[in-house]
Amino acid sequence: MIEGLYPLGGDRLEPEQLRAVAARVAATPELWRPHYDPDAAERTFAALHRDQTVDVWAIFWLPENDTGWHDHDISSGAVHVVDGALEEHVLRLAQPERRTRHPAGSSFMFVPSHIHRITCAAPRAASIHAYSPPLWRLGQYTLTEDGALRRVSVSYADELRPLKAAAA
Repeated sequence: MIEGLYPLGGDRLEPEQLRAVAARVAATPELWRPHYDPDAAERTFAALHRDQTVDVWAIFWLPENDTGWHDHDISSGAVHVVDGALEEHVLRLAQPERRTRHPAGSSFMFVPSHIHRITCAAPRAASIHAYSPPLWRLGQYTLTEDGALRRVSVSYADELRPLKAAAA
């Protein structure tokens, strides 16, 4: 447990509060750096903190990493990029996805209904993620062969990656 991570009271943090939590953890490298393997050949992650209000993860990215389209079920979230850069792709209907590059030192946040995917926009990247309430389920999205959007519910313990096209 990380002491003093957020103000006590309440069962849910707002996105701006989550951004502050992620930035505070990012500014404390002794919490996440021991989980970083600079020689890793795949995306790695570590659960840093989990209680009834919030959970915090460190994720270490490689260029080919892509979470695939997903939401966070009932949880809001925030991401602070510690090193490298991430690109957030936001799903929009009847128009191209919106892409935003987030370099080291920047943060972004989202509400539960936000559908996005995250990719690594650098040779390597490290990021801190905070969610409230703690993640239990996520929704992953794929298109059926006839173009319908399909949601698949997955556990927070499953690694996100693009889903293959679903049958109609």
